[in-house]
Amino acid sequence: MSEPLIGVSTYLEPVARWGVWELPAALLPAAYPRMIQRSGGLAALLPPDDPARAAAVVARLDGLVIAGGADVEPGLYGAERDFRTGPPAQERDAWELALIGAALESGTPLLGICRGMQLLNVALGGTLTQHLDGHAGPLDTSGVLGAHPVKPVPGTLCASIVPAESAVPTYHHQCVLRLAPGLVASAHAADGTVEAVELPGPQWVLGVQWHPEMGEDPRLTRALVAASKAGRRVTPSRGAGRTTPAGCA
Repeated sequence: MSEPLIGVSTYLEPVARWGVWELPAALLPAAYPRMIQRSGGLAALLPPDDPARAAAVVARLDGLVIAGGADVEPGLYGAERDFRTGPPAQERDAWELALIGAALESGTPLLGICRGMQLLNVALGGTLTQHLDGHAGPLDTSGVLGAHPVKPVPGTLCASIVPAESAVPTYHHQCVLRLAPGLVASAHAADGTVEAVELPGPQWVLGVQWHPEMGEDPRLTRALVAASKAGRRVTPSRGAGRTTPAGCA
């Protein structure tokens, strides 16, 4: 069977610099496509586009990764902006919400990373804590990742992939506050912070708060690639508690 095609969402930045050029750019740290490639998949970068095109894009993919990045717009989950919340990325929010909606509708395997996990929770009706004291975020300019242990919940998809407590690379200052209907927490930090969420059922849907692309553990992306290759698409069961993502038709 051919290598599965895994789409990865990207940043859209007003200015980036390379060589003699300084121009607007769609970009992504190379660690993301490399982790897909090393796990046996083909990586396709998905820069922000018209949300109406998301279903057509996802239809061509075998799996989807919503990458980390900017804070989710608080208005999407009915909150006022905290002064510690980073600048908005409205084009990216709209595009990735549409990608998530298309993946859930089509049964496409889906992995959300950091922001991607948070946006999955928001898409399905959950809310976020906008700032965790002592965590890396927009007020921290060091760009240095931290690490802490994460404990999976027995019996979950996350635990089937990473069964034991392990240290993970992190860089975030926001987290799940109210879990969306239908999602379950599948890993926690020592302080109880939700570190992974998933959607029970036949479809492979998992979000993690940490950054697997910045570590040396390939199990999550290998599992995504395996699901994308073996199952390709699982038709979601109607009426099983799944809600339509916010901002998606």
